Amino acid sequence: MGPVRLAVIIGSTREGRAGEEIARWFVAQAAGRDDMTVNLVDLADYDLPARYTAEPTDAIRSFVREVGLADAFAVVTPEYNHSFPASLKQAIDYAYDEWQAKPVGFVAYGCRSTGLHAVDQLRTVFTALHATTVRDVVGVDLLRGEPSPEWADQLCQDARVLLDQLTWWGLALRDARAARPYVS
Repeated sequence: MGPVRLAVIIGSTREGRAGEEIARWFVAQAAGRDDMTVNLVDLADYDLPARYTAEPTDAIRSFVREVGLADAFAVVTPEYNHSFPASLKQAIDYAYDEWQAKPVGFVAYGCRSTGLHAVDQLRTVFTALHATTVRDVVGVDLLRGEPSPEWADQLCQDARVLLDQLTWWGLALRDARAARPYVS
């Protein structure tokens, strides 16, 4: 059925966010792989409404379609006040069945915590949506400044591990969904 279709989702919509640069770096890490194709999904590009509407808007439909097409996800999330941004939660909630039986990994960033508080809370959210979160995380400490060669090497290794896990789970769950539709 071809390579895993990975959606890399930039979860912050703030001006001046670090997420765009971090997401582009992560996409570059995945770009050379033969076992996956990568689509960058930037929430800032979607005019998602601030509140739920009676009927889905074109932006909601477009975002949900991207989620539905993906076999796996890498969510690039900041940690704001020990949590993830509201823009990300709202976007996650616009899709539902589209997340089910698909793997989700995290590329997180923050100050000192490397975004791990946000990841812990996102694991709970995605578990409720019947998605499978993978174990390893890429964590970036924004207070470290420019990566030293050792730190950059570690981040690249973390990215490879995460991409390997997303590929394995993406293939396994795609095959399982094809053989037997997921029922929640």
